[in-house]
Amino acid sequence: MINATDVSGFLGRRRGRSGPDWSDWLAYAYLAMGVLVVLLPIFWMFMSSIKSPRALVENDPRLLPYEQLTTPSQDGARRLGVFVWTRPDGTQADVAFVGPRGINARVFDLARPDEVIEVPRSQLTRKDIVQPRFENYTEPTIGSTQSRNFNFLRYFWNSTFVTVVATLLTLVVNAMAAFALSKYKFRGRDAMVIVIVSTLLIPPTVILVPLFITVSSLGMLNSLWGVIIPAIATPTGVFLLRQYMLTIPDELLEAARMDGASEWKIFWRIMLPLSMPALSVLAILSVMWRWNDFMWPLIVLTQSEVFTLQLGLSTFKGELNDNMHHLLAMTVLTLLPVTLVFVVLQKHITTGIANTGLK
Repeated sequence: MINATDVSGFLGRRRGRSGPDWSDWLAYAYLAMGVLVVLLPIFWMFMSSIKSPRALVENDPRLLPYEQLTTPSQDGARRLGVFVWTRPDGTQADVAFVGPRGINARVFDLARPDEVIEVPRSQLTRKDIVQPRFENYTEPTIGSTQSRNFNFLRYFWNSTFVTVVATLLTLVVNAMAAFALSKYKFRGRDAMVIVIVSTLLIPPTVILVPLFITVSSLGMLNSLWGVIIPAIATPTGVFLLRQYMLTIPDELLEAARMDGASEWKIFWRIMLPLSMPALSVLAILSVMWRWNDFMWPLIVLTQSEVFTLQLGLSTFKGELNDNMHHLLAMTVLTLLPVTLVFVVLQKHITTGIANTGLK
């Protein structure tokens, strides 16, 4: 377990004795740049998700969610944008923009709303304030748009069901295949491994048509099982687990057989617990694959009741509407489950990758 002392000691290391060496500054700059490259797009997406639709349409490059200050019109029927009027003598006043008139603008001073005057547009500067729109998160989930356009809870449950069930089945099926290919000696074993690994060279789009025909003939269209079952066996998972299981001594299995343990018991009680680091790596990969999958659910699922979260997000962008503020907010929410799984299983990642032949 890494504690704060270890982290501070690691970050405090330097090559120079009296002070930081030039290589220390270069290393820190390289690490800082790597952190920015990874985290800045995510932070930018979060900040954009709390902006107003108008700010997104205007392509406001500012990071904070700025929004123009508004005030009620004189009759209270609409809201007018507030500008800062810089007079020729240098004084400033907050005015409301009523309408254009040639090169001038019709405005009224907020202190005297009954007096409408004309001022040059060049003297007006828009007055912006920081106004985060957290309703971008609440409206699609528990707000009014849920019942009409975006059933977040339903889509979230469908994605969770597909991800959890597919990941569990992927771990079991791939572990069984890896166990047979690593601990049993039979004719054609190495050739079978080569064939399985070589399937990684086949683009997934090549098998979409025959896979769709198979799923359709089995009656699994518009069913979550039609999304789960075709993606259970993966050549990446078989190869990763096989390479790790090769490092487990065969003497453990022989001792278990001498004690009367069956092959099924050896698999569940010995191989799976010892292969936990590699299984954790495969679990993280499987969660990422299933949770972010869009192409195959788009082909199999056509009814909105069985849409996954990724398909549901596509309903925000139509031919005549573009709910980019809701789309960004829901995209941020879709990152949370994968991040949570990574945090929980991160302690097994280094050990798993270091012992699976992927170094």
